[in-house]
Amino acid sequence: MNVFKTVEESYDKIGEEYHNFRDKNKFNSELEKFTSYLPSSGRILDAGSGSGIPVAQFLAQRGFDVTGIDISEKMVELAQKNVPQAIFMKKNMLTLDFPDEFFDGIICVYSLWHIPRNNHLFIFQNFNRMLKKEGILVINTGVNESEGLTDFFGEPMFWSNNSTEKTLELVKKANLEVLFEGTLIRGNEKQYWIFAKKRD
Repeated sequence: MNVFKTVEESYDKIGEEYHNFRDKNKFNSELEKFTSYLPSSGRILDAGSGSGIPVAQFLAQRGFDVTGIDISEKMVELAQKNVPQAIFMKKNMLTLDFPDEFFDGIICVYSLWHIPRNNHLFIFQNFNRMLKKEGILVINTGVNESEGLTDFFGEPMFWSNNSTEKTLELVKKANLEVLFEGTLIRGNEKQYWIFAKKRD
């Protein structure tokens, strides 16, 4: 099974329904915290940007230079429509090739769990490569180790998570300095969040 194809095709089908269903304000406090670490007008990557709301929209409205990537063409189309002041591209998170030290911040929320967990370290290392000195990374994942398919809005969806302890270990192994880590409940959902900074 090609899990990336499964994720892509399912979001292409359910993109609009999923966008309309989501609570788009449930983690505004985390977005505010993220922006507090960033230079004004900084260049930000929204990795797994979905429909562009809330992350890209939140950042673009505050004057940041936002680039979003998503594996789903439908999601990219929605994001371009929803946040015309940002740039969106159809890309797989595993093959990002932006230049070294290109972004002031990278945010990857509600998306990492669609990537097989044995690739998470590589993703964190690549994020680190793309971050400028003192650049900030924000991620969230599930809280329990698991991997498999479920029904999601009537379509098959792939999920993959490490334990919180393993995710923290991998972020540190990618040479990122952890500023905050913890399990947060947002919108009646429990996720593990990490804020980290690129080491000197």
